[in-house]
Amino acid sequence: MWKRIAVLASLLAACAPMYAQTKPQTARQALIEMFSGHAGSLEKHLPEVTLTAVQKADPGSAGSMVSAIGMITGQIQSTGHSQSYETGPLLLVSEDPKQNSKLEVVVERDSMKGEADEIELSFRAYKDGNLQTAGMDPRLVFVMKPENSTWRLYDIKFSIGVSLTDPKFLKLLNTPMRPQVNTTASSMPGQLQNGTANLGVMQTQNPTVANYAGMKAANETSAAAAIRSINAAQATYAATYPGHGYTCALSDLGGMGAGAGADEHHAMLVDPRISNGRKNGYVFKVSNCAGTPAAAYAVVAVPTDANAGSRAFCSDQSRVVKFSTDGNGDSCLKSGQPLQ
Repeated sequence: MWKRIAVLASLLAACAPMYAQTKPQTARQALIEMFSGHAGSLEKHLPEVTLTAVQKADPGSAGSMVSAIGMITGQIQSTGHSQSYETGPLLLVSEDPKQNSKLEVVVERDSMKGEADEIELSFRAYKDGNLQTAGMDPRLVFVMKPENSTWRLYDIKFSIGVSLTDPKFLKLLNTPMRPQVNTTASSMPGQLQNGTANLGVMQTQNPTVANYAGMKAANETSAAAAIRSINAAQATYAATYPGHGYTCALSDLGGMGAGAGADEHHAMLVDPRISNGRKNGYVFKVSNCAGTPAAAYAVVAVPTDANAGSRAFCSDQSRVVKFSTDGNGDSCLKSGQPLQ
């Protein structure tokens, strides 16, 4: 009898995964995933019409503003130690022990309005244990709606509250403002610096020079990161489909958001903008995939024009990323300098 019970228990245990149901993702979990900075995490939660428009967007267009969200969320997760919370008053905490700094993303409100879930976030930045907001209270409201069984970001509302009697704000009023050229990807209040949000001092600068230099620097950083993503995707692709080897079709490495499972022509390894061959002012091309299975490849990223970037980036199956200052992909492959 006991032997039969043991056999029956074993059969039930083996069959259990077949009947297990995965809980649907909540809007808050979707927001955390968007903040993860992983390839395709932002695009997955954009409405289909928005994603289509972003993929077709030219450099410098309004579509690049959506890309900036991904860059900011990636910075939060990549700096120091980050922890996310699916319940409770905190959504994310990012700490940088080297800088003795911390950024807390606080959930002020999470409420349903019809089918939409509105999540209001505030930000608390600390340096050496001291709050760095100087009387300012920035807020972001993310309006999420379900679309094709996935929570999508339909609306973003941004506001800043200022306490005119806060001692730190009064001190700020008496602080001389100095010119500074900003070479980061964003010059909006609350931009990330050293793992914390610069929610206090707003410095004067030459908008034309700052925006031009900042955009070029951001585009080049994005291009180099995309080359590394393609290298990692190629290695995974060749291991997953050994009969094919490396691929010269960027579309083979994409397919995120298509709704179907991964296959040889939609491996879901890079975000849609990379697989479409165009992202943040750069054009990506893969070549030199001779043989079956292909044992080699070459990938280049070149700026669309001088305003988009100055350097070309390239790599191959060695996964060493190189650059050339002339913006030419061929010269990068032939005599490019390794990127540090």
